[in-house]
Amino acid sequence: MTYMVNKKTFYSNGKLLITGEYVVLNGAKSLALPTKYGQNLHVSPIEEQKIVWTSFDADESIWFETELTFEDVILKKDFEEEHPIKHTLVEILHQANLQNPEFLKAKKGYKIETELTFPRNWGLGTSSTLINNIAQWLEIDAFELLRKSFGGSGYDIACAQNNTAIIYQLENEKPIVEAVTFHPEFTKNIYFVYLNKKQNSRHAIQNYMNKQQFLEKNTATISKITEKIIATDSFNEAEDLLNHHEVILSNILEMQTVKERLFNNFTGTIKSLGAWGGDFVMVLSNENPTQYFLSNGYETVLSYEEMILS
Repeated sequence: MTYMVNKKTFYSNGKLLITGEYVVLNGAKSLALPTKYGQNLHVSPIEEQKIVWTSFDADESIWFETELTFEDVILKKDFEEEHPIKHTLVEILHQANLQNPEFLKAKKGYKIETELTFPRNWGLGTSSTLINNIAQWLEIDAFELLRKSFGGSGYDIACAQNNTAIIYQLENEKPIVEAVTFHPEFTKNIYFVYLNKKQNSRHAIQNYMNKQQFLEKNTATISKITEKIIATDSFNEAEDLLNHHEVILSNILEMQTVKERLFNNFTGTIKSLGAWGGDFVMVLSNENPTQYFLSNGYETVLSYEEMILS
């Protein structure tokens, strides 16, 4: 196989949703933070008219590789039973081709490599960073590509595209993105702990969509919490706001809060982020809580400064 030299590289930020998980889908104002971790996409032309794909994890190991014909993508060949990841990739590339049909009219093919800068199981946006990178490459709308392929609110795409904290909101299903400054004094008291359990966002969203009763009032309350958390510089007020947020979501989802379930003897605030039950939690603590979490078997504890792009 002959590889040609003019490689193009694209990068997108990872994401954490600090407020508004789930209810962002109902129009709640939500605070989202892009991370220092993300994903690269490298594209090089090759002589053969096909796509040679390799995905690298943060430790440089290959976690996925495949070859696709242009026809596989154009016709959206079904690989669901053979390989679900390949099937999802074909779905994304198929939708990308519908937005930019010149993509697969090329006389040459593509060698594509993706590189995560965070471990894939962390849940910081393997899919969203990929979708945004593909959209950059093909000069198409990343929000539209997400909507047509993977689904979700789109806050993760907004994080992929922004290098500062954002307020994200859906109005009539259209994304409203407002860049904001979020670096209160208490960020030195914020830590992020990985729960060692990757969550399936699609399944979590579907579960939430089945619990739509009495949401209008809660959506407005979450929006106010978002506005207040951005405005306050008080550690104690931030704790109160985030604890209130946890109670609201606990009642909507009919699930215990993560603190009740796993850390009921912890002194401080623990808030779920994203899909409840896995990925990262955010911790507010007067003292460095690393030893507490290590002693309970949670080995990944990052400070705000280590995690968040600011």
